[in-house]
Amino acid sequence: MTYAYKVVASPVGELTLIASDHGLAAILWENDDPARVRLHPRVEAADHPLLCEAERQLAAYFDGTLQAFDLPLDFQGTDFQKRVWAALLAIPFGETRSYGDIARAIGAPTAFRAVGAANGRNPISIVAPCHRVIGTNGALTGFAGGMKAKEYLLRLEGLGVAA
Repeated sequence: MTYAYKVVASPVGELTLIASDHGLAAILWENDDPARVRLHPRVEAADHPLLCEAERQLAAYFDGTLQAFDLPLDFQGTDFQKRVWAALLAIPFGETRSYGDIARAIGAPTAFRAVGAANGRNPISIVAPCHRVIGTNGALTGFAGGMKAKEYLLRLEGLGVAA
């Protein structure tokens, strides 16, 4: 399968939007680790309808007029990862969850470390809001887009952040 991609500007840096034939497959960060999400081969498609719609919805999210995305998603990962990523989609705008909360939500209450690993491999950042997952103590934890981007996204959603 060949994936279509489009690079867009955002307040958190350039984002690479990637679509499969089935939906949005990834939103990658400007300085993303190339091994984190491997979707190849890719062909640039600036006018791809789904990528244009994803760009429109992201712009609305960043300008504060969109709180819930409505895009077909095509997660590529293990069954466990897909369960974690589905749980991310259930975190409401302006709320956070801990890794333990996600582990309990997917029926694996002791798997909080595995949840953390799956969260870190979330291919569809922002739309599947891994930035809303924080430490049990309320502290910010690692984020593929970097801590400044995570802080920005949480503040955009009206959340104070702990150092």
